[in-house]
Amino acid sequence: MPVNRRKFLKAMGAGAGLSASGVTLAPLRARTSAASRQPRSSQGSPDFLIVGAGTFGLWTALNLRRQGASVTVIDAHGPGNSRSTSGGETRGVRSSYGDRRHGLQWTGWAKETIRRWQQWDEENSDRLLPRVFFQTGDLILREEVEPYIEDTRANWDAIDTPYEVLGPDEVRKRWPHIRFENLGVALYEPDAGVVRARRAIESVARVFTDEGGNIVTGRIAFEEGGSGELSELVTTTGERLSAGTFVFACGPWFPKVFPKLMGRRLRIPMGHVFYFAIPDDRFAFPNMPSYGVPGCTGWPALGPDHRGFRVRTGGRPGEDPDLSDRWIDKEFHERPREILSKHFPDLVGAPINETRACHYESSVDSNFIVDTHPDHPNVWLTGGGSAEAFKFGPVLGEYIAQRLLGTQNDPALERAFRLKEKEFEDKEAKDDSKDDNKDDNKDEGESSGA
Repeated sequence: MPVNRRKFLKAMGAGAGLSASGVTLAPLRARTSAASRQPRSSQGSPDFLIVGAGTFGLWTALNLRRQGASVTVIDAHGPGNSRSTSGGETRGVRSSYGDRRHGLQWTGWAKETIRRWQQWDEENSDRLLPRVFFQTGDLILREEVEPYIEDTRANWDAIDTPYEVLGPDEVRKRWPHIRFENLGVALYEPDAGVVRARRAIESVARVFTDEGGNIVTGRIAFEEGGSGELSELVTTTGERLSAGTFVFACGPWFPKVFPKLMGRRLRIPMGHVFYFAIPDDRFAFPNMPSYGVPGCTGWPALGPDHRGFRVRTGGRPGEDPDLSDRWIDKEFHERPREILSKHFPDLVGAPINETRACHYESSVDSNFIVDTHPDHPNVWLTGGGSAEAFKFGPVLGEYIAQRLLGTQNDPALERAFRLKEKEFEDKEAKDDSKDDNKDDNKDEGESSGA
């Protein structure tokens, strides 16, 4: 459903509005519902049991805890692990969503999220937590003005997002080490940045446990079927875990946990990311922005980690997330080197420091899923990150927590995030790894690779 830009702009006000219909997210610390004051579970059980310690799970858990709820998070491998979608080294944070039907709403959330990431670093410096957000700016390069460019600018204009339209001469002047033949237009978003993803997840986990939350390592053995309220979950080791409300934030494991319900509602391709050694600091923060060229996204090397220059170029079909290898075979190395040759010639021949491969899950409408299970009223499904959820963590977790506590009632967002009836065809469900190279405007893996 198209968003009325005038109404949205009015709702945004000074930048605090986060919904598509004009309803804003109230600060969690300022509102306490009956649900958070009174435990809804049996004695000795938490109010909420969250399955999955990634972006959806941990940010939701932290916001629930700050509302006074008792929360336990269970994850098969622990927060920030190398098999999780949220466990990669870096993720981009931008607001250029002219290629999405829900682009205006995402743009508003992304603008607020950038502020929240900066606030997170400021508020947690006294805990000696590592800095996670780096304001690199983001540069989009295209041969001509196309619908993606036009719609991205329209979204930015609607909510007063700062940006610049640059010509070829200005791009060469600012970043002479970037090459783009036949460059027709460049958009530069100065507030965009890059987050050290794994460290961010580890930091959220640390704050959550410091504030009274509980994280356990274990795997749920869930059998799909039945109806009514769920009373408990059982781990593969036989431990029984009860709670008042159960939240599944399983990422690419959703089709394995709920094969009938989610098996054809999500695709789980793998994203490929390469980190190249750099010859000098031209290709390091703060001397270069993150970038988006047709079929590829990336960013400069970040000093604290020294991983290298990041290139993301599509991936391969989805596999079992428990069995897939998380490194990239040499048969896939040609494409990133083509990107270097075409756009970053001074990096031609640079050695690869490391490769990373991770699953991500895309929903049928490329939007998030925040909804109750159709057969279990006290079970929530949160996922469908569609390669972009990580950046929205601080805002997305707050929204989900408010939904769970009954303090957020925005019909437009509820409709947008509901579990859709539509399903993928078999071929689509098995493979969308080609999307990143086929559709130049849909850099779907920007947040999915590690």
